[in-house]
Amino acid sequence: MRQTYFIADLHLTESRPDISAAFYQFLDNHIVNQDVDALYILGDFFEVWVGDDYVTPLSTQVAARLRQVSDNGTPVFFIHGNRDFIMRNGYAKKAGMTLLNEQTVIDLYGTPTVILHGDEMCTQDIEYQKFRKKGRGWWWPRLMLALPLWYRRGVAKKAREKSKQNQAGKALEILDVTEDAVLDVFAKHQVTNMIHGHTHRPDVHHYNIAGTQLTRTVLGDWYSQGSYLVVTEKQQTLISEPFVANK
Repeated sequence: MRQTYFIADLHLTESRPDISAAFYQFLDNHIVNQDVDALYILGDFFEVWVGDDYVTPLSTQVAARLRQVSDNGTPVFFIHGNRDFIMRNGYAKKAGMTLLNEQTVIDLYGTPTVILHGDEMCTQDIEYQKFRKKGRGWWWPRLMLALPLWYRRGVAKKAREKSKQNQAGKALEILDVTEDAVLDVFAKHQVTNMIHGHTHRPDVHHYNIAGTQLTRTVLGDWYSQGSYLVVTEKQQTLISEPFVANK
C-alpha cells in the first residue's frame, strides 16, 4: 500500500537523546525498507541550527540515518521552521534531503495539499512576526552565516532564552494560528487540504467555507511522543506513539 509520512517539531538536541532514539525507531519501524513514497519534515527538526558548519555527533548521525532512507529510494523533503531556517544545501545534501519553499503545494494521491511549518499563520504574535520577517529576508541570514561560528552560537543561545521568556508571558491564543491567516493560505494556493506543525497542538480541523470542505492537520511535537501523519490513497491518519521522556 502506498503511503507518505509527515513529521515536524522534533527539536532534536544532545540534551534529549530519548527524542533522537524515538526518531531512529520511527525510521526503522515505518520508513526503512517499507513501501513509502516520501518523508516530509516540516520544520523545527533541530532545537537550534546556527549553520551547516556546526557539525556535531548528533547532526552527523541524523544525516547518516536520513541518507540511508534516501539511498534506499524514499525521497526526503524538508521545509524550514523557526528554529532551523538557516539550514542550507550543505547539510541537506549530506542528509539526502531536498529543501522546499516555506509554503509548497504537493499532489497527495490526487489531493492538492499545501504543506508548511505554520509559524507565519500565528499573526497575533506581532513581536515574533517582526523577527520572522527579518530572519527570512535576504540580508539577515547572509549576515549571520558570515559571522564566526562561536558568535552565532552565542546569538542563538540568547535568542532562545529570550524566546522562552516571551512565550511565558503570552496567552496561548497568541501563540496559535489565526483562522483568518489559515483561510488566507487556503485561498492563496486554491487547495482544500493543509498540513503543518509549529503550534505543538496535534489535531485535525475542518472548515466549511461557502460549501467547500477544508481540512487542516496539525502535527504534534516530539517532547513526550512520536507524532506523525501517515497518508495513503484512501485516508490521512494522525498518530502519536508515546515514549519515555527524560525528566
